[in-house]
Amino acid sequence: MKLTETPALLLALLLLLLVVAFSSGTEVAMLSVNRYRIRHRAQGGSGTALILERLLAKPDEWLGANLVILAVASNFGSAIATILAQRTGYHYAVPFTVVLLTIVVIVFCELAPKIYAASNPEGVALHAARIYRVLVLVTRPALWLTNTLAYGFLWIVRVGRAPVPTSHTLSAEELRTVVSEAAPVIPARHRQMLLSILDLGRVTVNDIMIPRQEIAGIDVNDSWEDILDQLRQTPHTRLPVYEGELDNLIGLLHMKRVANELVRGELTRERLIEIAQSREPYFVPEGTALSVQLGFFQRNRRRFAFVVNEYGDIEGLVTLEDILEEIVGEFTTDPATITHKDVHPEQPGVFIVNASATIRALNRALGWQLPTGGPKTVNGLLLEHLETIPDKGTMLRVGNYEFEVLQLGDNAIRTVRVRPALGRAA
Repeated sequence: MKLTETPALLLALLLLLLVVAFSSGTEVAMLSVNRYRIRHRAQGGSGTALILERLLAKPDEWLGANLVILAVASNFGSAIATILAQRTGYHYAVPFTVVLLTIVVIVFCELAPKIYAASNPEGVALHAARIYRVLVLVTRPALWLTNTLAYGFLWIVRVGRAPVPTSHTLSAEELRTVVSEAAPVIPARHRQMLLSILDLGRVTVNDIMIPRQEIAGIDVNDSWEDILDQLRQTPHTRLPVYEGELDNLIGLLHMKRVANELVRGELTRERLIEIAQSREPYFVPEGTALSVQLGFFQRNRRRFAFVVNEYGDIEGLVTLEDILEEIVGEFTTDPATITHKDVHPEQPGVFIVNASATIRALNRALGWQLPTGGPKTVNGLLLEHLETIPDKGTMLRVGNYEFEVLQLGDNAIRTVRVRPALGRAA
């Protein structure tokens, strides 16, 4: 009788050890698998992937089923091993079997399956998906009983039940990490565009706007000859029209309509004002995030807006093109030969820079590390450090860069020469 039972017990022990190995390996695979790849495969029509996605959406169910079969297999396996050891009749058979079984379980039922599953989580999880669907159905009564007992015990010891996460969406920072690490899949330029899109929520119109003193516009108080010269020479398709100063805006001028009037010889100062008044200016508060502003442009069918402060004074101008350049880079016919429109290489490592350029744009274009926590432009950065209007030729060190003031105008720095500083920054 024992001869017939022992092989059956050995076979049962082997099967139980396989169940333990299956439980250990598939648990690692299910927890490690890329949920978004599985979702993509499910949307592509894979039935197995769809089953796996539904299982992953309810981790308490498949984890509970896994725990049930693991507990059953481990307990029965230990019991069978003990019985087999006692049947040998040797005095130290039971402790020897315990040691041997522990080594077998650790090496062949825990480490080996988990290492393999960790290296191939998607394949293991997909193959185990249909099995787990059956296990969840079979073990559901046991799960209900064990969950009830567990929550009852937690209630007795006054431990609250933690809410189960309803989604596994990535945060912006987590998504940035995913995109940054996708180098083998996404080309560098496309990767930078995706990162720039994620940055739109953190960048404001103040970071990219054209400063007030750099805004090109038409003052209707100027002589008519000067106005005509400005209209003929402007590279812009739209110009603000104002009276006396920029805060007294009359409206916006579309150069296409002006060109038609010029061709017919019917353009006058009054007609110019009338055309400008037909298009009211669009204002946005300072500090508006670029992601929000892009939506404003789309909804209002606008291409640029004036940035105003809390007192209603115009601080600068932001355009749709400026926001798009934040995503795709500066528009140019040859991106490889032009670093930035406000930067002109003088010699290797030395640049002539327009002081109205934004610090963020220079950092992105040239890989610099100028501080961005305070002033937004090079002019503002230097004036903050100097605390006065400098003279031409003034030298200043900020971080790892030396600045030399080349041009001044209207109580502001216009042009500087920038070179890397020798030695460490102060």
